[in-house]
Amino acid sequence: MISLVYSPDYALHQTGSHPENQGRLDIMMEYLTLEFGELTPEGGEIDIHPPTPASEEDLRQVHTPSHLEHLKNFAENGGGYLDYDTYESPQSYEIAKMAAGGAITACELVLGGHDFSYSLARPPGHHATSDKAMGFCLINNLAVALEYLRKNHDLEKFLILDFDAHYGNGTAEIFYQDPHVLYISIHQDPRTIFPGKGFVEETGMGLGQGFNLNLPVSPGSGTSDYIYLLEKILEPVIKQFQADFYFLDVGFDSHQEDPLSHLQLDDDFYPWIASYMRELASQMVLILEGGYSRDAMARSNLKMINVLRNKISPEEEWQPPGKLVVKEETKGLFKEVQNRFSPYFTF
Repeated sequence: MISLVYSPDYALHQTGSHPENQGRLDIMMEYLTLEFGELTPEGGEIDIHPPTPASEEDLRQVHTPSHLEHLKNFAENGGGYLDYDTYESPQSYEIAKMAAGGAITACELVLGGHDFSYSLARPPGHHATSDKAMGFCLINNLAVALEYLRKNHDLEKFLILDFDAHYGNGTAEIFYQDPHVLYISIHQDPRTIFPGKGFVEETGMGLGQGFNLNLPVSPGSGTSDYIYLLEKILEPVIKQFQADFYFLDVGFDSHQEDPLSHLQLDDDFYPWIASYMRELASQMVLILEGGYSRDAMARSNLKMINVLRNKISPEEEWQPPGKLVVKEETKGLFKEVQNRFSPYFTF
């Protein structure tokens, strides 16, 4: 069973012609409605739930008081650009609380018996650090939800797989010294894309050393390269880490049609990763991050959701078509990561 968490109020985070705008969610919901009909909390083909906004206390588990006060005051004073690419409108602070609350609501649904729950929210969150908005992100939705679980439920160990094209520097930084949070990110080489972080050698600090695992793929990498790396790494690492709770940080901006990256994933990657992770984690929360080619993300999102709702039976498990053609750079990256992480994980 998969449930969605969504509110039309996300449109109140008004960003105009900015790449991160409500049109992204509108087309995703349009595709879902065409496929499943009316989405209701009672379920049917698929059920949908409204988010409960995160409280100020929830936000303070992750973010500094000065950061939250700045966001609140900036919005109340009319909003504008917080930096060269991160926009806040007058209602954005309250909507950001709703987006963080959507991640919490998704977690509660999984704890309540849903196999998978997916927060389709904006603004996104994985670039937001404890004290700074950046990369279109105001509040770190996933981090707020994780700390909520840690505080309110008997959960200790968390695994995050982030496949946005851009390294989730905010999420990584927040948990960089935490040995109970394993953050795995596959993203475009940071020498060629924002935020300029996410190299293999960024493995964590202090007690968190070895729990920040980066796979920075070269521009032009595609579905075959991603499958090659993830098949070699995910299963052994997941089995060795033994997390209590799993997050999938979903980014569609690695798609070959996306204007903000130079990666070459096709529609087939998204059902593949859903199928692969479904076999490794029986319950999981998905949180939407990037994706700026509307049709590509809506198509890929629908295929991913169909796998998670068991439209494809285990006997007909989805597989990518054709033979995998893997770049030599990708094979070299695997060897580099394998050597770097040999003190911590065997794969």
